[in-house]
Amino acid sequence: MGPLVTLPSPEELTNPTASISPRNRWSLIQQIHQHFWLRWNKEYLHTLQERPKWAHQNVNLQENDLVIVREPSPPLTWITARVVEVHPGTDGVVRVAKVKTAQEKLLTRPVVKLCPLPLRN
Repeated sequence: MGPLVTLPSPEELTNPTASISPRNRWSLIQQIHQHFWLRWNKEYLHTLQERPKWAHQNVNLQENDLVIVREPSPPLTWITARVVEVHPGTDGVVRVAKVKTAQEKLLTRPVVKLCPLPLRN
């Protein structure tokens, strides 16, 4: 299986589940769903959160950046939010940010719990 950023091959698009019973089909769908979220969490989400300490200067979070708020719940339930305020330390590195969710709720979270989405130009 290739990386998540590629389209499936034509062989994978054929319908291999046509002869499977509804119960087994449901189990297969659940397995595929779990496999997708595990791979998304392990392969993609960590690339958004990489912050090597001394290798190079990282870009700080800025106001209006979109982020995913990491919670101790399954990744499917994590919310997206917009940064409304940043709190840099004395060295100028942002370590805490205030974010606004779609429900207009304000949360204050450390930067290590925020995964910035790559939307910046």
